[in-house]
Amino acid sequence: MSSPLSTEASETAEAAPEPRSYEVRTFGCQMNVHDSERMSGLLEAAGYVRAQDGADADVVVFNTCAVRENADNRLYGNLGQLRPVKERNPGMQIAVGGCLAQKDRDTILAKAPWVDAVFGTHNVGALPALLERARHNEEAQLEILESLEVFPSTLPTKRDSVYSGWVSISVGCNNTCTFCIVPSLRGKERDRRPGEILAEVQALVDDGAIEVTLLGQNVNSYGVEFGDRLAFGKLLRACGQIEGLERVRFTSPHPAAFTDDVIESMAETPNIMPQLHMPLQSGSDRVLREMRRSYRSAKFLGILDKVRERIPHAAITTDIIVGFPGETEEDFQATLDVVERARFSNAFTFQYSQRPGTPAATLPDQLPKAVVQERYERLIALQDRIAAEENAQQVGRTIEVMATAQAGRKAEETHRLSGRARDNRLVHFSVPEGAQAPRPGDLVTVTVTSAAPFHLIADPASAADYALRRSRAGDAWDRSQADSCGVPSPGAGGAGPAVSLGMPSIPLRSA
Repeated sequence: MSSPLSTEASETAEAAPEPRSYEVRTFGCQMNVHDSERMSGLLEAAGYVRAQDGADADVVVFNTCAVRENADNRLYGNLGQLRPVKERNPGMQIAVGGCLAQKDRDTILAKAPWVDAVFGTHNVGALPALLERARHNEEAQLEILESLEVFPSTLPTKRDSVYSGWVSISVGCNNTCTFCIVPSLRGKERDRRPGEILAEVQALVDDGAIEVTLLGQNVNSYGVEFGDRLAFGKLLRACGQIEGLERVRFTSPHPAAFTDDVIESMAETPNIMPQLHMPLQSGSDRVLREMRRSYRSAKFLGILDKVRERIPHAAITTDIIVGFPGETEEDFQATLDVVERARFSNAFTFQYSQRPGTPAATLPDQLPKAVVQERYERLIALQDRIAAEENAQQVGRTIEVMATAQAGRKAEETHRLSGRARDNRLVHFSVPEGAQAPRPGDLVTVTVTSAAPFHLIADPASAADYALRRSRAGDAWDRSQADSCGVPSPGAGGAGPAVSLGMPSIPLRSA
């Protein structure tokens, strides 16, 4: 016979409500991806649980981007799709945060009054309280701060990956590029102290990660707030002293602030990867002046020459804007000339988007859509050719690949797994018969057998052409699968959370 106390405890347990589930949907850059990890961490610290795949979440959070015009359309399209879902489930809540929320504020609630909470880039930590207040008061909550009160890295974080992680070294930006709305939404640059950054990196490594990506709107101006213009190079060297940290990446630098000491730090620190993302934006010096980009094409190409002299196998990627106001055919040809000379392994190309609140939005000579589209297609064709040629040069090279949880689109047909080379190239590889498959986070050594513009392929002929190194990161993957009641399945791409290692895997093609 059970005691009254045990019966009461049983009844209390039975009466306990199910925890509310959440889903965070992310639009935009790597900074937004990392902010979404913080939103997930905040919600889980408040008792929410991540919604299962395909299940309707009790709370859906949109972490938004405001850089491109189609970001607005995408958000409001998603909100419209959720309206009937919420009508069927009145207890459901919708929150909108990030850059577009910081910019549009009341507009979001005016266009989508079924949203429950709107918060900006400076008060991510308010998310759980705003949801609770909206539920209690039965009305939408809007809270936008004009400046950062708490550095985001002090907030709880639910990492998307156990084997690779993002670490913010700064937030905000001091540049005044005429096309960019980010400084007005993220604020002036604020730098974390090196000790705080290295402590976070060490914590990630202690949890099993073997790769980190250092994040900032302009990483190589890091140190401006505390008066050390060489701080970023020193930070890279300090990362090289962390035992167990095998791969360090960073994004994004600004050509105007890129100094030789950073190149030396990259070349002399073994765990700094031979990869550099260097935004060009335009190859025309006249357009660069109009953009307020404080460098010219010769300086840009000179940086690339220095990097390749010290790091011969570095893969260099870039961002390019086509159709900036007033861009002439001569200006555009200058961009094509720089792209031909630069030999980028990948380029993230964008059609200029007129963003209210930016100086460029009011410039004369906004170009017709048809002109921009035609130039965009020419640039794409050129870069695709160069990328294919650059990747073809990798055939025959023996490379180290870190297996990831992501699988290629044709994985079921090809039976290949996917991973990233040290230079961040995407690699699809097969495991020879009789050889052991890697877990996400493990490292394999293979020889590139063929190439396409956006990926490499490695199909070892035999087990002798394939080497597996099981890693602490793979062990961490196994633990994470056990903790989530998953069954570790070595080499089963897609079995767990996806990870993007510093940059998207294919060029962005949307206008």
